[in-house]
Amino acid sequence: MKKFKEIFFVLCVLAVAVSVIAFVNDRTSSRSSRELAKRMAELSPRGGPPETIDGLRQAIALYEDQIERHVKDAAQTGVYYKILATRLADRKLHNDALEALEKAIYYNTEDPLLFYLTGVSAGSAAKSIVGFSMDADVKREHFYDLAEKSYLRALELDITYTRAMYGLAVLYSFELDRPQDAIVQLERYLLINSSDTSAMFVLARSYFMIEDLTRASEIYQRIADRTRDKSIRDQALELRDQIQGMIYD
Repeated sequence: MKKFKEIFFVLCVLAVAVSVIAFVNDRTSSRSSRELAKRMAELSPRGGPPETIDGLRQAIALYEDQIERHVKDAAQTGVYYKILATRLADRKLHNDALEALEKAIYYNTEDPLLFYLTGVSAGSAAKSIVGFSMDADVKREHFYDLAEKSYLRALELDITYTRAMYGLAVLYSFELDRPQDAIVQLERYLLINSSDTSAMFVLARSYFMIEDLTRASEIYQRIADRTRDKSIRDQALELRDQIQGMIYD
């Protein structure tokens, strides 16, 4: 009999706990619905349909489960396309990557990585166009434009995103013949990654393109002073000597 009373007591406690949890969840859901309804009402334009907060609350409560399922499905779909796009880009399947990236961005509109990858893949796609069709030049220009806008969007979302800075600088210097714009990005990049000799080489090249030979020579000297790699040092010094020969000729 004593054991029966103990079991009965435990069951009662569990029933009360379940009721409390259900009550709390219901209150939380109700509060969430009320806040969402208020937000929707605030966003409604003047002259729009008469939507009361109570009416919106009832509608939200009615469709809450469907809404949550849709949100979760959309989030999972976005993750799938992000992984797919990353894998394709890593394997240099850039045209396929661009298709996946467009879908990934549809679900993740403020992810700087997706825009960076779009810049990389679009730039590679542009260089792969060699004239199989009559509109090759138009396609190439489109992809270069997409690459630039994607890198810039990545930097809008994260101003310290060094990969996007470097990718944009390479695009400007090597593909679009805009060395001054490349210099802006590379100077910013090197404030963060001051020992990156690859970026210094691109920067020196960009200064050479705008005929600032003194500055280009200084950067090659900086590379030689900072690197521990003999081959890199020798290359930098050779380029420095070539430029100094131009200066003093």
